[in-house]
Amino acid sequence: MRFEKNNELDQANLRIIVASCAIAYVALLGFLPGRSLLTYLPVLLYYLGFVVMAIAMRHAISRWPGHYPARRIFGMIQDYTGTSFGLVVGGEAALPLYAVMVWINLGNGMRFGSRYLAIATVLALCALLVVWRLTPYWQEQPFLLLMLLTTSTLIPFYAHLLLERTRKATALAEAATREKSRFLAQASHDLRQPIHSIGLFTACLREARLGDEERRLVDSIDRSLLNVSQLFRSILDLYTLDNGRVQPKYEHFAVDGMLRELLRQNAEAARWAGVEMRLVASRQWTRADPGMLATMVQNVLSNSLKYAAGRPLLVGVRPRGDKLAIVICDQGRGIAEEHQEQVFEEFYRVREARDKDVEGVGLGLSIVRRLGGLMGLQVRLRSRPGHGTTVTLDGLPRVDAQAPRVSLEQAQQAGLLTGLRVCLVEDDRNVLQATCALLQRWGCEVQARSSPTGLSSDCEVIVADYDLGPQATGIDCIDAVRAERGWNVPALIMTGHDIDRLQASLHERGIAVLAKPVRPAELRAALRGLRDQLPASAAQG
Repeated sequence: MRFEKNNELDQANLRIIVASCAIAYVALLGFLPGRSLLTYLPVLLYYLGFVVMAIAMRHAISRWPGHYPARRIFGMIQDYTGTSFGLVVGGEAALPLYAVMVWINLGNGMRFGSRYLAIATVLALCALLVVWRLTPYWQEQPFLLLMLLTTSTLIPFYAHLLLERTRKATALAEAATREKSRFLAQASHDLRQPIHSIGLFTACLREARLGDEERRLVDSIDRSLLNVSQLFRSILDLYTLDNGRVQPKYEHFAVDGMLRELLRQNAEAARWAGVEMRLVASRQWTRADPGMLATMVQNVLSNSLKYAAGRPLLVGVRPRGDKLAIVICDQGRGIAEEHQEQVFEEFYRVREARDKDVEGVGLGLSIVRRLGGLMGLQVRLRSRPGHGTTVTLDGLPRVDAQAPRVSLEQAQQAGLLTGLRVCLVEDDRNVLQATCALLQRWGCEVQARSSPTGLSSDCEVIVADYDLGPQATGIDCIDAVRAERGWNVPALIMTGHDIDRLQASLHERGIAVLAKPVRPAELRAALRGLRDQLPASAAQG
């Protein structure tokens, strides 16, 4: 709808501009040698009235947007009437106005499609015949009329062929885009499952009694899994941004808490890379989308861990008037000036001989800049070869501190999971086995189900996958258990689908959600948060 409204507004704006140009042209004719302005005064007065009508038409389009065929055809008739009037009164001197007639014809066709192109062509031919009938000069030039009629027919016909080709090409491109979207959506779900299960199995191994050699092997698996997960998330982030489905969801939060959590999540990767990460403490609060901002900082941190291995990394927040800037400084090899703008392009990497073992495809900074654009942030990069790189995320609004909330780190310290009765519903056998084993190592009593059929449980917490086959979803399972128990049992959905699509249904039922692949630390924190929601009677039982 918005696209069509803009087309009509554009057409209305051009109508006013062209009519104004016609007024200037006719007025100029009155000042030529041997001519009088009084001769063209009726034309000038008519076109002034035409401009008034055009302004009124534009106001109507702006006030009542939408697709109104009668209004579009009325606009064409108005255009051809004005052009024909100028051609009749102006005689041979007004012949350049024929270009306006061609513009009316093609403009309506290109903006509104082949149907309107055909209507405009018929009206143009009728207008030319009327002008010929009323103009002695045209009657004396039959070949002129023939040329104009031929031109007014052939040009729109050729434009119609181009429009048809464009329409077919657009349809094919849209079909390809839909197929790509379906493929990526399915691939997203299917790839999340094995990555998710491998991460859980690795967490189980890490908590077992391992020797030094076995622990090194687990570290190697974790490093490889981290690289795959980061690449996977980058591709999905890019796909989501290309679909235009990402919109910021603003919240007030302490920047320091978000940064500390990100550094904690990257502590293991920093240890593997030999990077000492330091955070300058800050008490600043901002209003932004915490998920988007965390993704931006995460991508910058990932680059620093890759390209500044073995060097210290400094993260801090700088106040700048009523704004804040997050600054990430590393002491890596730096980026040459000629590459500093190009590194924000998709798939661009500054490759050197020793980079052959560095993972990545060059999407991180592109995603950072695009996410920053959605929130109105500026992403700046300053680097000197041999002296490191500084990335600044500038433009965060500075707000007053809010009432303190329980941080994720505090939530992780609140209570143990020992004895927590968990109903786990997951139709993927590997994921079910891995999640069950990990929960049991954390001390949970797990009631594992691979199917929603005949589900019955005396659990305190429900953990379910969303996609459980054609019979039911995880939400259906949660509703069924809650109905059986007679109270809203705390619940968590883990899904490989687009969370935004499920957010409304989950929010109204009070169901938490985690996107696969889920890190064990995220799952543990979520379970402890759910346990805190248990009423005293349920917790004691």
